[in-house]
Amino acid sequence: MNIAAAANETLAHNSNLLVYSAMAVYTLAFIAHMAEWVFGSRSKVGRTAAALTAQAKAPAAVAVQVAKQGGTAVLERPKVITKAAAGSREVPDGPGAAGGTEKGDLYGRIAISLTVLAWALHVGGVVARALSVQRAPWGNMYEFSTTFAAVAVGVYLLLLVLKKNVRWIGLPLITSVLLDLGLAVSVLYTASDQLVPALHSYWLWIHVSCAILSGAVLYLGAVATLLFLFRDRYEDKLADPAGKQPGAFASSVLERLPSAASLDKFAYRVNATVFPLWTFTIIAGAIWAEAAWGRYWGWDPKEVWSFITWVAYACYLHARATVGWKGRKAAWLGLIAFLCYLFNYYGVNIFVTGLHSYAGV
Repeated sequence: MNIAAAANETLAHNSNLLVYSAMAVYTLAFIAHMAEWVFGSRSKVGRTAAALTAQAKAPAAVAVQVAKQGGTAVLERPKVITKAAAGSREVPDGPGAAGGTEKGDLYGRIAISLTVLAWALHVGGVVARALSVQRAPWGNMYEFSTTFAAVAVGVYLLLLVLKKNVRWIGLPLITSVLLDLGLAVSVLYTASDQLVPALHSYWLWIHVSCAILSGAVLYLGAVATLLFLFRDRYEDKLADPAGKQPGAFASSVLERLPSAASLDKFAYRVNATVFPLWTFTIIAGAIWAEAAWGRYWGWDPKEVWSFITWVAYACYLHARATVGWKGRKAAWLGLIAFLCYLFNYYGVNIFVTGLHSYAGV
């Protein structure tokens, strides 16, 4: 690979066109997902999902036979259900964004098809950017952001191919991707160019690619965690008939999500799966730092916040595995960990000066 090659302006221009085209198609996918949720809210399945959820929480009648003077009396006693954590609830998953309607499902399939097309254009833009300078396409914040979004969508589509029940992620994911790309092309954009000598290393491919993949997967876990908090509160209100019941809009949306227990389990599995990769990301960064600067650790802001993020997720996983935390406590800890990741990327890169500032915004 010729790291000193001048930027190919034609490929760089085509990369920009592909990214803008991807944004346009992502917008259409966003509209289709909105239609999926709107038409799903009008379905009979959607209207009765809350009743089914409440029924699952209602005390069940247990027949007890008691012998009395040669006869048999049947008594009924309530089954006691104690709410300890989200995982202890026996609540069925919601019917999905489409609400079980053909029209809602049609819009959902259109949204997925548009997402696939947008992702293909998106990946094409990332590849064209890499070819324009013959290097990895994540040398600055613009390139990192566009690649990050492409990987996040790619992971989502892979889960769909594997027949996982993740269509509920579609709308928040596409919304975030549009915000990410909009910020990238309007604020973070950097012209295609070569990098400083310190970045001319194969560790750029290893270290940064692992950081991107880790962040994309952690993002999916954060979305599930945030939705869990809303769904868990919704289930609490349904379980308390004497309390304030959820409004019509909240019921229409939240009743179609997976149960709080399912969302909690999904978030935990995602975070636990990607945590070793984030650990390797930090180790690879330390090895690269020793090769580039002559030391493994120098208290650079990026190093510090990468480690803080690692500690936050380690605490989350430790609490789940040993203390037995489930539900809201673990959810808030997981969100704090992801906020550390976001600050490590946006906050440190933009507002803090350090050795990682050489790549430009």
